[in-house]
Amino acid sequence: MTTPPTRTRRAGATTSASGSYRRFAGSAPGAGGTMFHVNHQPGAEIHHTDPFAVPVDRRSPVRRLRGRLAAPVTLWTAPGPAGLTVSSTLVAEGEPDRLLGLIDAESDLWAAAEEAGRFAVAPLGPPHRQLADRFAGLFPSPGGLFATDAWTDTPYGPVPADAGGWAGCRLDTAREFGWALLVEATIETVELTEETDPLLHYRGRYRELT
Repeated sequence: MTTPPTRTRRAGATTSASGSYRRFAGSAPGAGGTMFHVNHQPGAEIHHTDPFAVPVDRRSPVRRLRGRLAAPVTLWTAPGPAGLTVSSTLVAEGEPDRLLGLIDAESDLWAAAEEAGRFAVAPLGPPHRQLADRFAGLFPSPGGLFATDAWTDTPYGPVPADAGGWAGCRLDTAREFGWALLVEATIETVELTEETDPLLHYRGRYRELT
């Protein structure tokens, strides 16, 4: 596979790595390209088992460990607009408050966030399974990623109108971290509406609190 050309980054950032994640941080790309879900349960699989999956006894222990860590599913967006489903978001309280995340260095989201110097992060809930798949590249998006659903425009990027809240972040720096890009940002604003249950990603599937 031809290595894509690298892009010029902001000061403090690094060039992108080939072979970056093509789904969202926490999952690896499918063999031969993107596999779309065709059933009525977003987040599920076309088959009960993935015919292309590496047998359990041949998988990296680190990959198996990562799969056992439940992670909240979030949507990152930036002016443009562009967006990406991310399951590796961490908020650190302090002065200032910070936000960290692992994203695809070759994604449209990163290109837009890098250019704008800011982005929005919204936690997703159980009703957002199909939206999460769409922004992860696993579900068709005729007319574009933002063509359906209701959106609230913010200076940091569009956020789902029914999200329980969102954070507006200023991009500080980014660097290669494993196969992904570690993004560090300062939280400049937080908007919270109603309390909502989180959508979780665990062992390759979406889960809910029970």
